Amino acid sequence: MTLTNKHKLLIAGAVVLALLLVPMLGSLYMVYLITEILIFALFALSFNLLLGFGGMISFGHAAYFAIGAYACAILLTTLNWPLLVAFPIAIAISGVVAFVIGYFCTRLTEIYFAMLTLAFAQLVWAIAFKWAAVTGGDTGFIGVNVPDFLDEPKRFFYFALAVVVLSAYLLWRIVNSAYGFTLVATRENRNRAEFIGVNVRQVQLVAFVLSGTFAGVAGALFTMFNHAVFVESAWWTQSAEVMIMSILGGVGTFIGPAVGAAVLLLLDRFITEWTVYWPTVLGIILLCILFFFPEGLTGVLGKRSGKKD
Repeated sequence: MTLTNKHKLLIAGAVVLALLLVPMLGSLYMVYLITEILIFALFALSFNLLLGFGGMISFGHAAYFAIGAYACAILLTTLNWPLLVAFPIAIAISGVVAFVIGYFCTRLTEIYFAMLTLAFAQLVWAIAFKWAAVTGGDTGFIGVNVPDFLDEPKRFFYFALAVVVLSAYLLWRIVNSAYGFTLVATRENRNRAEFIGVNVRQVQLVAFVLSGTFAGVAGALFTMFNHAVFVESAWWTQSAEVMIMSILGGVGTFIGPAVGAAVLLLLDRFITEWTVYWPTVLGIILLCILFFFPEGLTGVLGKRSGKKD
């Protein structure tokens, strides 16, 4: 392990320790807010595996978030399965659907890949919207059963923190493995990677499945946190939001999208208290980032400190 990695590990440990203290501050609002940030940080990290490290622009990442959310809600409530069974199966369903969709999407590249991901995501949304008997349709799936030991904000916070930290660690190991470096190679030069014998489509399909699976983890957490799931979670704007989080924080850096998720949600809460024109403010922020700080917030901080993420 290099000194840089030790520093990163210490910083990550300090952040986790600080998060462990949040429920002790006595603010229930803070507990809810940080829990939501943790869930969306994981959602953004999963998307970054696809876009930042794989170079694949997906307009339909919300589909796997929604599938994890609906699957967890149905298994816990409709089928009344225990959490230890329902939670991993909901995640597995997201992974299987990501495999099926990724099998077709990775046959295409660039804008055709992006549009096909959008088409599949809209199909998932249409199923959630029309299959009202199972999903609740436009009304949403309300009243998700959450086990008693998690049906308390502070206990659920610690559960979400443990799942997010474990998922982030696994994602970090993936991007720093031989497979992760190969994925970056396919992003940098697909033809050269193919020339040296890399099965680019297979590498991209694995990234697609992993990305969709971890998005499913975030979705399953969100449905238990919210005690409900709505069709908007599969709508294209949800995919746009996670893309904005990644761009804001810094695409291609590991921690950037998580930072972007935190900043975006905090700005959303703060600015909407003062004005109803949050979408306008968001547009201005995004324009400033794209024109003046294309590497995102972590990119700017990395340049100032003279270090790379």
